[in-house]
Amino acid sequence: MARLDTKLDSQLDSLLDSLVKRKVTQWIRSDIRALSAYTVPDPGKLIKLDAMENPYTWPDELVTEWLEILKHIPVNRYPDPNANDLKAALRSNMNVPSNMDLMLGNGSDEIIQIILMAVSGTDRVVLSPQPSFVMYNLIATYAGLKYVGVPITNNFELDMDAMKQAVKQHRPAVIFFAYPNNPTGNFFKRQDILEILEISDGLVVIDEAYHAFANCSFLEDLNEYDNLLVMRTLSKMGLAGLRLGLLAGHKKWLSEFNKIRLPYNINALTQKSTEFALNHGAIFSEQTRNICNDRDQMFDKLNKIEGITAYPSSANFILFRTPKGQSNIVFETLKSKGILIKNLGSADKLLSDCLRVTIGTPEENKRFLGVLSGIIWTHTL
Repeated sequence: MARLDTKLDSQLDSLLDSLVKRKVTQWIRSDIRALSAYTVPDPGKLIKLDAMENPYTWPDELVTEWLEILKHIPVNRYPDPNANDLKAALRSNMNVPSNMDLMLGNGSDEIIQIILMAVSGTDRVVLSPQPSFVMYNLIATYAGLKYVGVPITNNFELDMDAMKQAVKQHRPAVIFFAYPNNPTGNFFKRQDILEILEISDGLVVIDEAYHAFANCSFLEDLNEYDNLLVMRTLSKMGLAGLRLGLLAGHKKWLSEFNKIRLPYNINALTQKSTEFALNHGAIFSEQTRNICNDRDQMFDKLNKIEGITAYPSSANFILFRTPKGQSNIVFETLKSKGILIKNLGSADKLLSDCLRVTIGTPEENKRFLGVLSGIIWTHTL
């Protein structure tokens, strides 16, 4: 009897799968069905150098003080829907022009989504240099917009002739510039971006996710351009787990975006925790300085490994190229030795044989460099 029940269950499961598949095909947009989901690998016990996180935890005394504050948050109540106290702290900390508005998001991903939902429409285009942050493309597709990626040059600069032609041809609703760029780590020339701002009818969003390591910004230009917005995240400064992004710009733009922002999108724990962290900014600034120093040392040491070409970075990661045809071998061998980095070899033809490593603690960096040197030495014999 048990065998009959098992067989019947299997037949019912097969029938249900068939019925669901038919409904999915009927109702889920074809362009969504054609996508692959954005996946984040489970690092397990690996040394995690793949996601551009700050590798440092908080000092014990800071954690104790923080937990005392969390004890008094009324989690039975909804959070401040406008996060006014947090916005004030962010304004002061980041020197946002006083006449500009702020909107907060559940990470910068939600802000990108809100912007693109607000401008979506038939034949609307989103444009960005390519390669760049993958979510510009993915979220544009989710929102029903056409994405146009304009290839950058072999030295990772904007191809200005191609960019200007694309702006003229497509009249994009939104242009995204990651500044510095991810995954290449470099700044595009400021004058090139200003020129695109001048000729574009649509919005130009400067994504300053790595501002903590770069110290170069377009915030001061918000009063000069009616189509400029500046986006940041606090993830890279050491608050990735809180998922907080912000958008600065003219209130006329942000008031429209706020109509789409879901109520209470920034929870009470994130609001109070971020305020607390901003009040102890010296600790995070010190961590950032250490990461920048270690980045520069990592760059020099990578370029001393025969067969490796590392590219200058203004972020908390370094893009490097392996000997031809070896990026997959290097990636998998590092992983087998307990180190997880990012394999970009299949992301874009410009990135063939490229890997990206996040700057970790000095011990993690030393371990990575030692293992990498051994892999390259073995495979170049």
